[in-house]
Amino acid sequence: MTIPNPTTAVRVMRAPRVRRASWLFTASVVVLGAVTLAAALAPLVAPYDPDAVDFMAFHGGPSAAHWLGTDSLGRDILSRMIWGARTALLGPLLVVVFSTVVGILLGLLAAWRGGWVDAVLGRIFDLIFAFPALLIGIMAVALFGKGLVAPVIAMSLAYAPFVARLTRSLIAAERTRPYVAAYRVQGFSGSWIALRRVLPNVIPIVGAQSTLNFGYVLAELAGLSFLGLGVQAPTADWGAMINEAQAGIASGHFLPAVVPAIAVVIVVVAVNIIGEELSERIGGGVSA
Repeated sequence: MTIPNPTTAVRVMRAPRVRRASWLFTASVVVLGAVTLAAALAPLVAPYDPDAVDFMAFHGGPSAAHWLGTDSLGRDILSRMIWGARTALLGPLLVVVFSTVVGILLGLLAAWRGGWVDAVLGRIFDLIFAFPALLIGIMAVALFGKGLVAPVIAMSLAYAPFVARLTRSLIAAERTRPYVAAYRVQGFSGSWIALRRVLPNVIPIVGAQSTLNFGYVLAELAGLSFLGLGVQAPTADWGAMINEAQAGIASGHFLPAVVPAIAVVIVVVAVNIIGEELSERIGGGVSA
C-alpha cells in the first residue's frame, strides 16, 4: 500500500486565504520598488556625478537644473540621494540575509536537538538580547574601524537571535505534528525530516517576520552614518548626508538634511507595511 505524502496534505491545509492587497501595501511595494530600481540604475538615472562640486551653486534651491537643490558644496542632492540609496539598501539587505540564515540554522538546531544544546543556545541568545543592536554596531566600529562592513557583521549577529527564537518556537510546534511521526515510521532520518520537510514549512513565516527587520536595520545604519561611524564621506549615503547638512541648518538651509531624513522614514514605513501584510497573510494561512 502506498503511503501518501503527509507534507503535501499539510501544505494544502495551510494554503493561505486569498485576500485583496490593501492600497497601503500596493503603494509600499511601488515605493520600495522605485527606490530599489533607482539604486540599481544609479549610473543611468542620476543627472550628475554625486561627488561633483559646483562652487557657483552652494545651497542652491530647487530648480530646473537641480530638482532638489544643492548642498553646502554645490553637489546635486537628487544625484546623491539616488546613489545613496545603494548603501542605504545594501547594508540592511546584507544584515537581514545573514541574520536570517544564521538564525534559522541555530533555531533549527535548538528545537530539533533540544536538551543541553537548546539550553546553551538559549543562554547565548539571552546574553545578546541584553545589548541593543545599535550599541553592538558602535562597539564593532570601535574595534574594527569605521565603514559599512563592521556594522553589518555586528548587526547580523545582533539580529540572528530574534530569528532563531522564532524559528525554534515554530519548529518545536512542527515536531509534534502527525506528518513528522509518519516520516519517522517510514525510516527517514531526523536530519532529513528537519531539513527537507519541517524547515520548508516554517521558512515563509520566518521570512515574512525578517522583512520587518529590514526597516529597523536601515534606520540604525543610517543613525551610525549620521554619527560619523558608518559610511564615510564623500560616499553618498542618506545618514551621512544628514550629518553633512547639520552646519547648514543653523543658517536656514534645511533641504539637504530634510530630503534624506524623509527618504529614510518613507522606506522604513513602506518596509514595515509590507512585512506586516506578509505576516498577516502567512499567519492566516497557517492557522487555517
